[in-house]
Amino acid sequence: MSNVMLTEFFLATWQTIYMVLASGAFAVLFGLPLGVILMISRHQDILENKYLNVILAAITNGVRSIPFIILLVAIVPFTRLITGTSIGTTAAIVPLTIGAIPFFARLVESALNDVAGGLIEAGTSMGASPLQTVVKILVPEALPGIINGITITLIALVGYSAMAGAVGGGGLGDLAIRYGYQRFEVGIMLATVVLLIFLVQLIQYLGDFLAKKVSHK
Repeated sequence: MSNVMLTEFFLATWQTIYMVLASGAFAVLFGLPLGVILMISRHQDILENKYLNVILAAITNGVRSIPFIILLVAIVPFTRLITGTSIGTTAAIVPLTIGAIPFFARLVESALNDVAGGLIEAGTSMGASPLQTVVKILVPEALPGIINGITITLIALVGYSAMAGAVGGGGLGDLAIRYGYQRFEVGIMLATVVLLIFLVQLIQYLGDFLAKKVSHK
């Protein structure tokens, strides 16, 4: 493999890591509170609000139902408004984030639902406010599940980032299309697949490691 091709691989790998980590960080930043609100707004012992829950659930499910490749195109004006362009690695972070937020929020909601109801009841009976219940009981107890949710989200973003490469997002997906598909260079295609598999395995290993570290079991 030539030095030029090696440089292309390093650049594409960095672009993929950049897209995944940046969009993953934003997904956690916005998806965590959304998942918490989805959970507590339907739980009568904490902060039940059926109307808020129905509205948020409808929006979350609506965004999740849009195939990512369509979402990429559908929000081009919004992407251009945020980043000043609709092409490039940084621009791809916008649709990646929007696609990941509801996905991660539902994983957070599921992790919070696994917290024993007795703990919530004990907290509320002792006078804990909704915020205290969330911060001191729900999130700490659900932390292993939340970390697993982050792991699953990052792995999904690796796949999404490859699709973003199809529309000028850069990264390993773009490299595979330009060389592996358009120029019929099978070796390049296989190399990108191996790199993507390695990234997924690394994310899964780190996620499992952290989840075990914080587990109360």
